[in-house]
Amino acid sequence: MEEAPDFPTPVSDPNAGGISDHSTSPKNRAALGPFARLARVQLVSAAGDALFTIALAGSLFFNLDPAAARPKVALYLILTIAPFAIVGPLIGPLIDRLRGGRRAMVIASGMGRAVLAFLMIRHLNSLLLFPEAFGALVLGKTYHVAKSAIVPGLVRGHEDLVEANSKLVLLSGIGGALAAGPGLLLGLIGSEWVLGVAMIVFGAVVPLGARLPRTSIASEPMQQDERSDLRSGGIVLAASAMAILRGMTGFTLFLVAFWLRREDASVIWFGLMVAASAIGALIGAVAAPFLRRVVREEYLLGGVLIIAAGVGFLAIFPGDRMAVLGFVASVGLAAGLGKLSFDAIVQRDAPTVNQGRSFARFETRFQLCWVIGALIPVVAPNGVLPLRAGLIILALSSASAAFLYLGGLVALARGKRTPSRVIADQVWTEARYEKLSERLPTWMSRILPNPSDRKTDQS
Repeated sequence: MEEAPDFPTPVSDPNAGGISDHSTSPKNRAALGPFARLARVQLVSAAGDALFTIALAGSLFFNLDPAAARPKVALYLILTIAPFAIVGPLIGPLIDRLRGGRRAMVIASGMGRAVLAFLMIRHLNSLLLFPEAFGALVLGKTYHVAKSAIVPGLVRGHEDLVEANSKLVLLSGIGGALAAGPGLLLGLIGSEWVLGVAMIVFGAVVPLGARLPRTSIASEPMQQDERSDLRSGGIVLAASAMAILRGMTGFTLFLVAFWLRREDASVIWFGLMVAASAIGALIGAVAAPFLRRVVREEYLLGGVLIIAAGVGFLAIFPGDRMAVLGFVASVGLAAGLGKLSFDAIVQRDAPTVNQGRSFARFETRFQLCWVIGALIPVVAPNGVLPLRAGLIILALSSASAAFLYLGGLVALARGKRTPSRVIADQVWTEARYEKLSERLPTWMSRILPNPSDRKTDQS
């Protein structure tokens, strides 16, 4: 059963920037609505993430020799999969079934990141920096899972989901921009100071998160019909496209980072690349509500894949820093707008009572794709992956994803099997799944898609 949130029936109030109480009392009109409270949390959390990134930019890549950094980065990239595989199945049910579970996860993520930022101050020159940094990243993903599960209860209808998600992305950009200046200035003194401020900012998420509405939605485990909804053709296609986009972001980050390091580029260039990615995501967030009025979320996701492929092919020929800067911006646009579209598709089509665990599962798989994409340039033979070769891989990946996704949408509309389903039936068989599952640890085999699910969907 779904319990009613502990706030009055929401109505749209553009002046409040979200959902506000339906009351004529001046006192009630001045109070923040639930969406505005979530917006505050998003702003502060994004500021902390920006400070965290600035602190790592001065330590993770640029204080280590590339030859020494690669094996350490590769090891901890692999280790990041384990927390998601273990925590993912636990986060979803906690978010959905505990009273105030979604709010509790927001509070816990803020508190946990504050503690880890404090520990990282002491371990900036120690190997402990890596597990602490990636632990903070996992908690950041936990926050985004909880936030995505909260949003559907704060909008009037499904048509407003993209706009609500885009507002939160814009607030992320604003929070990051507000924190960037002080963070860069403190970075001149030392990364310890940046982490100290990040610890305070993350700590502020706790009291702000405590003001979010308490909701308890799922009183029972996920039923079979709800599992089938998560494996519907539209969600599976969108998840596949988003997985490739997430893999592209991990690949691009490490390809560009190690390329700049080999070129002896200054930290400014790394900062410009990060800024280009953020600007691309912000452009996507600004354009998303207007584009949604013209086309559905599915075609927004397919469109950004085509854009990323086109810019990738164009960037191959000059192959200089400015061309890479433009491509990084296009990947940021594709990842940002694609994530907005995917979230809206899941929030619209997935079972409302179990959206927390839905997002947890998808984020687990997306993290696996991000790690796989990041590992390719990290473990390249002789530690070198030529930039143009990397751009070709990215452009072809995006073009292939666009073909499979848009072709899949057409096939679904005609009641036929999608191109990706045809390929999966031929390549990913039950025999291969069982053989690989026996060799992998249990926590890792849970991430693999089970081919028998396809037969369940078809029956």
